[in-house]
Amino acid sequence: MFVKLSISKKSSEQLNEISASLFSKNLFSSSASGIVIAGFGEKDVFPVLKSFSLEGIVNDMLKYREDRSLDIRSDNPASISAFAQKEMVMAFMDGIDPSYSECSENYLSKIFDKYPDAIVKRIPNLSESERKDIRENLKRESNGLFKDYHEWGDNYRRQNHVNPIIDMVAVLPKDELAVMAESFVHLTSFKRKITMGAETVSEPIDVAVISKGDGFVWIKRKHYFKPELNPHFFSNYYREDDNEEE
Repeated sequence: MFVKLSISKKSSEQLNEISASLFSKNLFSSSASGIVIAGFGEKDVFPVLKSFSLEGIVNDMLKYREDRSLDIRSDNPASISAFAQKEMVMAFMDGIDPSYSECSENYLSKIFDKYPDAIVKRIPNLSESERKDIRENLKRESNGLFKDYHEWGDNYRRQNHVNPIIDMVAVLPKDELAVMAESFVHLTSFKRKITMGAETVSEPIDVAVISKGDGFVWIKRKHYFKPELNPHFFSNYYREDDNEEE
């Protein structure tokens, strides 16, 4: 890139440091992938979830970072986690589309920021110092009001939308949990299908349940062939399982 340019030794060292930092610092591009690991360790009574971002191999070492760690405990009996295209799950949980919520709050923040200036302009016969004092006082009040609004919105969503769903998830049987998880993916797939966005989520959907007693159990699993045309595959598959148990 810079081979034909006359670069000082210091600039060359800085470029080398920048290049190395791209691979060694906590910087991940939009093309980074991810992996989610959930289940039970040998000493775990409750399930554990960990998610990681991955971005290739550098000097024979995997570049990754841990994004989220979630432990189910007696004081945290249930949780719903969404990954990648998670807007539909968030809309279901919060009762509002996340992009619309963000746009609304950003616009409201601008209104609260501009409103003190609009009020001061309407007050006649003020000196410049008086205008400045009133403007600063109004901005402090405005920032406080916007903070109160933000906290009220968070509390309302948590109490009226998130908490009731989480409380129900905590007591749902395993088969209904599987149906709920599949429904979330269906919602995302349907939304992607009828909008201009890329169909990064589509059917068919694999569904599995992991429990302490039963381990990993498939609820629904797609095949690269039609099962009804290949009965020998399943007969051989189950024969192998029987042999292993013996």
